[in-house]
Amino acid sequence: MTRVIVVGGGVIGLTTAVTLAERGLRVRVWSRDPAGATTSAVAGALWWPYRIEPAERVGGWALETLAVYEELAAAPERTGVRLVAGVHGGERLAALGPWAAGLTGAAEVPEGLRVVLPLLDMPVHLAWLERRLAAAGGAVERRAVAGFGEAGASAAVVVNCTGLGARELVPDAGVRPVRGQLVVVENPGVEEWFTEADASSAATTYFFPQPGRLVLGGTAEADDERPEADAGTAREIVARCARMRPEIAGARVLGHRVGLRPTREAGVRIEAEPLPGGGLLVHNYGHGGAGVTVAWGCARAAAALVG
Repeated sequence: MTRVIVVGGGVIGLTTAVTLAERGLRVRVWSRDPAGATTSAVAGALWWPYRIEPAERVGGWALETLAVYEELAAAPERTGVRLVAGVHGGERLAALGPWAAGLTGAAEVPEGLRVVLPLLDMPVHLAWLERRLAAAGGAVERRAVAGFGEAGASAAVVVNCTGLGARELVPDAGVRPVRGQLVVVENPGVEEWFTEADASSAATTYFFPQPGRLVLGGTAEADDERPEADAGTAREIVARCARMRPEIAGARVLGHRVGLRPTREAGVRIEAEPLPGGGLLVHNYGHGGAGVTVAWGCARAAAALVG
């Protein structure tokens, strides 16, 4: 049985590992951090192709992933995937790519585009992915690596799902962080999500109703690697969201989150190359702010390179 090591334990790494294990390969995930401490765990996690390239491939990956999430939404308590209605402020179907033809029931309203989409509770979903991997015979090991040759010494195939870590490990100077800050509050009764992006600034406005909480956002600050939340930014996030739903202004703050989206100037890289000394290295990184959106499509594309 072919041994595979997937380096990286976020949503891309775990989804890729599940895909490979369910195809009969012997898979181990090497992850420096537990899933709950990865960038994926911080994500607001609404399905939508956001801050990701190349456009000509993203649509197909996204629609493949959408089909999987629609099935997983049948058991939201277990998978963390729910189908929730909401509005993309200022959006119009004609401005989207050909992938938008795959959206069911999308309707233009005065505020923007109203549609029902998958919204993921990421801590629940990541835990479910780990259980599904274990059921397929795979396992997650807490282990940091200094280079892919280290993993190649233990497996015939290594899959690079290291996100921002690919900047040093590949190395790939085109990988850049885009900082996102969120505020988590008690939900004052908001049942639908809302998003609105401002292309002229690093500020975005969105709120996502998650079980037991409401996630408010956000920012998109390129090349900003500050891991701590900024108090002034948090106040601005709450104020922007409260302009859309005034009851948010008085919601009790439960916590703050910061994550670094792993963008890549040339877009997502799914590519294979030989490892020094033999073996195969398959890359699957550079998903920016849409790793959740393309996870299954990219996992299948990477698995096809594994063979």
